Order: sequence, then structure tokens, then C-alpha cells
Amino acid sequence: MAEDTNMEGFTSEGQIENSVATFSPLDGQDLLISTENVTSTVWENYQPTLTTYFTSSTQAASSTGQFYYNVYGSEEATGSVQFAMAYCDADGSGSLLYNPNVPILSPTRTNYGQYRNLILGDEEASFIFGNQSSSYFYALPIERSGYKEELLPGAWTLAISQSSGDSVPLYLTDDSKAGGSAVFSDAGRVYNIVSGSAGAVSTTVNANGWSKNSGSYGWFLPDIATLILSGEALGGIVADGGVGLATNRATNTEGNNPAILFNAIKQGSGIATNPGFTLNSSEQLSSDFIFCRARSQNFNYSTNPSFISGSTGAVLYNSFINDPQVYITTVGLYNNSQELVAVAKLSRPLLKDFTKELLVRIKLDF
Repeated sequence: MAEDTNMEGFTSEGQIENSVATFSPLDGQDLLISTENVTSTVWENYQPTLTTYFTSSTQAASSTGQFYYNVYGSEEATGSVQFAMAYCDADGSGSLLYNPNVPILSPTRTNYGQYRNLILGDEEASFIFGNQSSSYFYALPIERSGYKEELLPGAWTLAISQSSGDSVPLYLTDDSKAGGSAVFSDAGRVYNIVSGSAGAVSTTVNANGWSKNSGSYGWFLPDIATLILSGEALGGIVADGGVGLATNRATNTEGNNPAILFNAIKQGSGIATNPGFTLNSSEQLSSDFIFCRARSQNFNYSTNPSFISGSTGAVLYNSFINDPQVYITTVGLYNNSQELVAVAKLSRPLLKDFTKELLVRIKLDF
């Protein structure tokens, strides 16, 4: 609907003509704008929880697989990418150098720089998770086709298995429900990732849900649909809130770190009480409500050719002169130039005559 839409017209098998004019103007009281948050699932087949994980064998065997993985919800041949894993290292560790004679510069260093620019917007800034600076982390960007606007804070859970094979995995969520105020970055809101489930913080290791010695478990960025997982926090021992994730930080080597995290998440799903990766998206839906009114004296005669005599132009049936009856099936919205900009179809025809008034509420979602 155009912003200057200010007229309505009712039609039935053509047009229903106002007793005085074809169009009826709208005023300010006929228009209402409403917004609401709508949540939906992220994963394929509209599942709230991703319970199976697959990778591309071709990608895993390639040089790209040493620092980046696409994760599927089913076999690659039949499934679609659900999220990705990128290993990021400020020292360029965990992957081969672009040039053996030039230290630090490697794909993992490039990944680190890209996320630093995206989130922090400063080449000199550092990632600080909770109260601990981190030089390496794992980024989990969610596939863009899975959500419309943003991820829903305080409603997700990710299970990661412990290296010891403990039957209880580490559950991660964000602290938005626990009074954790969002910090705003170049990428929008930032929440700390903590131990817990569906926004409920676990205080087993720390009262704030952080690891014992490595700060929080990373950042949750709902506006760019990305999780940043701290390598230090995940690499800690179980007693300190870690899972003993053995990230390979050797220089100029194929670290294959995405595979290490992938296996930990996959195994965590297999042993979790509530297995899988639960995640939802949120969308602010703006709706325009337009109230179209057909008063008792209006829209009772039709301009449909069957309503009048083709030879004389008179109303075909005498009963239609004093007691006309029409069935309204459609509402048209027009701009000031009388150009049709939107059409609303009624679910069933509505009888209109001089003894009836009609109110049609039209909802336009954007």
C-alpha cells in the first residue's frame, strides 16, 4: 500500500458503486500501525533443534577444511548448510602460512582479522570475553537463509562434549535473561556466552556462568547471527568449566581445528539429555491495519453489466431500484490519483443493502 493511499472501493463481479461516488475516502482514524515480534525456527525442515551434524568430505579433505567447515543437518547430497565453523587465530597458528618466509600471515589470521573488523571495527582492538583477552576463538555464523532478521537471545542451547568422555556435556547459552545487559559493537548487540541452558545460567563453576580462569565462553551476536566461542575457555579442564578442547596452535601446520570442535559438538549431541543445538530467530513484523467502512447509504448499486439493461441503461429489475442487493467480494485501496495499489479478497461474499453497514479490517504485513 502506498503511503498516500486514502480511498477505498468495494467490488463485486466488477465494481460496487457508491450511491454518490465510486470511492470512499479514508481518514486518520481508519489507519493503525502495529508491530510485534515473531519467533520461528532456524534449522531445516522447521526443526527447533539440530540433532545431527554432517560435513562435506570434499571440503574436509581440502586445504580450506583446515580452518573452515560448513555444517549440514543431513547428508550433503540432500541437506543444506545450517551453520559454519571458522577457526580464528591472531598469531596465525593452526594453518599453513601463505608464505613460509612471512610469519603470522595465514588463513586463520585472516579469519581473525575479518571478524575483528566486522565486530570491533578496529584493527588494534582485542577480543575480551568476560574479563579475559583472547587471541584465538571459533566463529559459528548461522546460515543466512535460516532466519529473516536476527537470532533470539536467551532461547538457545549448545551442547559440547568433554574430552574425558563424561556423560554430562557442557551446555552453553547467553546471559540476556540473567540481567546481562547487551554491549553494542559494530555488529550490534553482544551478550556473553555462559554455562547454562535456554537463557538459564548454571552457577556450578561461577556465579555468573563463566569459566573459572578464562572469562566467559565467548560472545553471542544476535544481530549478525554469529556465536564466538573462546578457545581458552573451551580448552580448560572440566573442573574449571572447560571441555579440554585440544585446539592445535602450532605454527605453519594444518591444525584441522574446525574438525576438533565439530566432533565435540557432534558427540555432545549424542550424550546430552536434551540433545542438539536449539536455536530460534526473531523478526519484528510491522502491520498496517486499515478499516474500510461501507455505510448504509453507500455501495448498494453495481456497475456490473448484468445489473442494468443494455438497451435502455435502466436498472434491470424493479426490485433493485428501491431495495438493491449486492455481494461484496473485494476491497480495493487507491492512492490520490485513483490508482489501485492494493487488493484485499474477502473469505466469502458479504450481502450489502440499505439496511446493512459493513466494516472490513485489512491487515498488511511488512
